Amino acid sequence: MSLALALDFQYTTTIEKLWSAITDSSKLAKWVLENDFKPIVGHRFQFRAQPNDYWDGIINGEVLVVDPPDKLSYTWAVGEEKHTVVWTLQDLGDGKINLHLDQMGFSNVHGLEGARHGWTAWCGELEKQLAQ
Repeated sequence: MSLALALDFQYTTTIEKLWSAITDSSKLAKWVLENDFKPIVGHRFQFRAQPNDYWDGIINGEVLVVDPPDKLSYTWAVGEEKHTVVWTLQDLGDGKINLHLDQMGFSNVHGLEGARHGWTAWCGELEKQLAQ
């Protein structure tokens, strides 16, 4: 069984600024985690968090789709779990941009709920970054 997460976030910004925030390594580090991300299809990268007793702090990824400024997709692998993350950007007009997240491949509801909590917190940080 494979579970999927879908979330939408609205930001008052430009689509270019939001695209940059999800594809620029130094900007990603400010709202997600330290990383060596590059928006190049096939690029392998890591997000790095503080290790703990349960996890080495490493998320491995590979870029799958780069379609600026509309769509970005990459794999998201932690231990045995391997997911696909897809970001879709949509200009709603009036200076509002919708950022839609699909994350597919969860093996259990605990992982899905953990991701929902994590992305909601991270996307709150993203809002602060965009406001600067």
